[in-house]
Amino acid sequence: MNILWADDEIELLKPHIIYLEEKGYQIIPAKSGDEALDLISSNDIDLIFLDENMPGLSGLETLSIINEHYSNIPVVMITKSEEESIMEEAIGSKISDYLIKPVNPSQILLAIKKNLDNIRLVEEKTTKNYQQDFRNISLKLSSSLSKKEWFDIFKKITYWELEIERSGEKSIEEILEMQKVEANMQFFKFVKNHYKEWLSGSNVPLMSHNIFKEKVIPLIDNEQPTYFILIDNLRYDQWEVIKHDIIKDFYILEEDLYTSILPTATQYSRNSIFAGLLPLEIQKRFPNLWKNDQDEGGKNMFEEQFLSDNLNRLGKSALKYSYTKITNIDYGRKVISKIADMKNNSLNVIVYNFVDMLSHSRTDMKVIKELADDDAAYRSLTASWYSHSPLKEILLRIKSQNAKLFITTDHGTINVNKPSKVIGDRNVSVNLRYKQGKNLNFQKNDVFVMDNPKDYFLPIQNVSSKYIFAKENNYFVYQNNYNKFVNYYKNTYQHGGISMEEMLIPYVSLKPK
Repeated sequence: MNILWADDEIELLKPHIIYLEEKGYQIIPAKSGDEALDLISSNDIDLIFLDENMPGLSGLETLSIINEHYSNIPVVMITKSEEESIMEEAIGSKISDYLIKPVNPSQILLAIKKNLDNIRLVEEKTTKNYQQDFRNISLKLSSSLSKKEWFDIFKKITYWELEIERSGEKSIEEILEMQKVEANMQFFKFVKNHYKEWLSGSNVPLMSHNIFKEKVIPLIDNEQPTYFILIDNLRYDQWEVIKHDIIKDFYILEEDLYTSILPTATQYSRNSIFAGLLPLEIQKRFPNLWKNDQDEGGKNMFEEQFLSDNLNRLGKSALKYSYTKITNIDYGRKVISKIADMKNNSLNVIVYNFVDMLSHSRTDMKVIKELADDDAAYRSLTASWYSHSPLKEILLRIKSQNAKLFITTDHGTINVNKPSKVIGDRNVSVNLRYKQGKNLNFQKNDVFVMDNPKDYFLPIQNVSSKYIFAKENNYFVYQNNYNKFVNYYKNTYQHGGISMEEMLIPYVSLKPK
């Protein structure tokens, strides 16, 4: 690696140069800023050490030219001065590191490793640490896990996805992906064995229908407003990538996962969140409002009515609240100006639909398909969306009110790539990850079957109707035009079925900084 060292007293640094050359680095000396620029133009330079106080073209002036023409080369500024103004000017000029004279060889070596060997060292460390965790995760997957342990497994796998992505270590990506597939295989079995008891047992875990009662209601008081924001279809990994932006302005008070009900689809899970009831209970209580899969009309048109009824049952009938649903960016911008009017409410509910629209458009828009053909790209797209979305400004307005904030979602989504053949009549629901109807024929090993949906608090359209749910990353395809639809939906993001990504979803309670 070639390192340019520019210092008007370069002869005095000979011991340092010899030390670095013995470590395998090629040092190119320069006595002035002008000489340094000439050498940069005629050599392949990997790193620059730049003295701040040189006669003629100063270090800061040289740095400005380097940034303009060679911005890809990292620069370490070295100076005798500890004046804060000089440090700030250098740092503001986008230097990679800052050292104060006299420097010793070990300081120089550390600066090199931080700026040149950093990627390699991070990759090696990441690989080593994941290999250790790989064994631990594999051992846990072979044992009988509790729900809390499944949360921990999913968090750990997601952590390594993000770490490996940041490190750029491609060699272990495939191993991690295989482990995630194995984890989803075991998770499917876990849900299949326990889902019924979660709904009817005496110790019901935190799920869609009780998240409001257990986590939101305790936050509400008359001293300051509470904002409940539901970003639909937000996976845990997507939350992790936008979290780093959000926590610049908010402290996290509580953060964890909870479980979406089945089907992991908006009309079921989100209605359940606001109603505080399971789907069959909603249908019985609101027979004129509940919409089954094949009914005409929108399936989430009555969330505010469900919320009002839920608040009344929870003893909050006098609560002053608002409900807002954002379905497009133009209305999102309008809501920004309305936040000020919400500060006098005890509770403000905001549903932000953009992520759901983004994921569904994966099958309809060629541009989105090209931008998000895997989970890493999907996360990146989510981060970019948030940083430019009205939601970011909405959160800043909430911060200015010193309000409480609760963020969650209704379900996640999964990238599907394994077709599973299913046959049914024209009244079978169209979702690719679950089907409701009668006369269903399917591959039994690919599904979780609910022969009696009422046992799972799910409504039915026909006395002989059943539900089936796709496992892992499978997706249902009808026999007619099978190959056409296999190719059309392969590698798209879908929800409704059983996977960690769809069912294990984040909630977080925050307060302004």
